[in-house]
This record gives sequence, C-alpha cells and structure tokens, in this order.
Amino acid sequence: MTNHPENIRANYQQMLKIAIAEARQGLAEGGIPIGAALFDHPGNLLGRGHNRRIQDNDPAIHGETDAFRRAGRQRTYRDKIMVTTLAPCWYCSGLVRQFGIPTVIVGESVNFQGGIDWLRENGVDVIDLHSAECIELLAAYIRANPAIWNEDIGVD
Repeated sequence: MTNHPENIRANYQQMLKIAIAEARQGLAEGGIPIGAALFDHPGNLLGRGHNRRIQDNDPAIHGETDAFRRAGRQRTYRDKIMVTTLAPCWYCSGLVRQFGIPTVIVGESVNFQGGIDWLRENGVDVIDLHSAECIELLAAYIRANPAIWNEDIGVD
C-alpha cells in the first residue's frame, strides 16, 4: 500500500480524470488516446499531456513524456506522482526510474502491461485503478487502428 496520506489516495480518481481528459483530447486530434499528468505529493497538478506521436510525427511524445516535459524542471522528482491512463511502456517506465518518481497511478493495464512489474520490482508504488473507462477507450482505438497501435508499442 502507498505511503501517501489518506487524502491523496482519495484523490487518485480525481487525478485520473485529468489524464482521461488528455486522452480524449488526443483522440479528438486524431491521435492515440493515452493521457497523463504529473502531480506533486500534496496533489497539485504540475503538468498534463497526451500521446502526440501521430499529431506531431514524433515517436518520442508519449503521454507520460508530454506531461513530464510540460511540468518543466523540478528540483526533485522523488516526491511526484505520475498518473497515466495506461500502464507505462518501457520507454516511459524508464523515465519514471531515471528521475526517481516513486508513485505511478495507472488507469488500466488490461490492454497493455508495459513495464509495471519491472517498476514494482524496483520499488515504485504502482497503483492500478482498473478504470472501465480507460479500458474501453483504448480497446476501441486498438480495434479501429491495430497497425498504429502496434507501431506505438514497437510490434512489427
């Protein structure tokens, strides 16, 4: 269980709503519906973003990296919370580990497991909220766009 205060745990669903709004924005732009947000320990929003690989023709702009970049430089990340609609891929899991982000709130891991087991094995507190909204949002996209999805996760 997380070592965050009870009021922060109660806010995880509220935090996820911001990431879901970002995912929906990405979908409306013609992109992959994955959103993320970076918060500080008290729950203040630092940055929010979404997967913009299609829109910007840039393979490095995943939801987590977009939120991370939009948060700007931080003195430390060891008191931050990354919230994402989908289990982070290896690339985004590496970002979490590189900067020592201790907590990752995941909307869902049904459509993609990513690096959540590796993150947990390395001491990151990964909390999967099993959001039906997140599961269906991405599942519908994958059904409609399997080739783009496979490109996003690095599958030939």
